[in-house]
Amino acid sequence: MDQMIEGFRRFRDNYFAKNRSLFDTLSQQGQTPKVLLIGCSDSRVDPAIIFDAQPGEMFVLRNVANLIPPFSPDEGHHGTSAAVEFAVRGLKVEHIVVLGHAHCGGVRALIEGNPSDQSDFIRGWMQIARSARDRALALTLSAGQPIEAARRMCEQETVAISLGNLMTFPWIRERVETGGLMLHGWFYDMENGKLFRLDPVTNTFQEV
Repeated sequence: MDQMIEGFRRFRDNYFAKNRSLFDTLSQQGQTPKVLLIGCSDSRVDPAIIFDAQPGEMFVLRNVANLIPPFSPDEGHHGTSAAVEFAVRGLKVEHIVVLGHAHCGGVRALIEGNPSDQSDFIRGWMQIARSARDRALALTLSAGQPIEAARRMCEQETVAISLGNLMTFPWIRERVETGGLMLHGWFYDMENGKLFRLDPVTNTFQEV
C-alpha cells in the first residue's frame, strides 16, 4: 500500500501538475470519449498504457477475458451490460473495440478447468465463451497441436464471440446498421509487443 501511495504522490506532483488544464476541463465539462474499449482485467494489459491514451479519451470496461454476454435484460446484476449501455446510449461513443490478449487467465481456466477454489463465479462467466473452447480444442487437438495452440485460438475466438454478442443489443445493432457506430476486434501479443486486428472479410487477425 505504501508503494501505491508513493505512486499517487508522483502522479500528483508530475502528471497531474503538468496536465492541470486537462483535468480542469474534464471536471467542468464532463467526458466525451469516442471509444468504448472492452478489455480484460489482467493486470499486465493496461489499455491506457498500451494505446498511450490521455484521460477522457477512452471509456474502458474491463472484466475476466474481455467477454460480453448476450443481450438479456432482467432483474439480475449486469455490470458489463450496464457499462456498455452507458457508453453507447449515454456517451454516444462512435467505436467499440474488443481487446483480447495472449496468456489470458480466464481462457486458461476455460480450456484447462478452474481451480476448485475459483468456481463460484468464474466458471459460469466463462461459459459465455464455451463455443470458442470447443472449436479451439477440436481444431488444434485433432491436428496434433499442443494445448498452447488451443489457448491462443480460444483467446482470439473470445473477441469474435464478444463482437457477435454486442450485435444482439438492439440499440447497438441499429447504430451499426445506420453507420453511427463501428465495432472492432483487436488482439494484443504481450510477449512481442504486437497488435493484431480482426479482418471482417477473412475473419483472421492481421498485424497492425
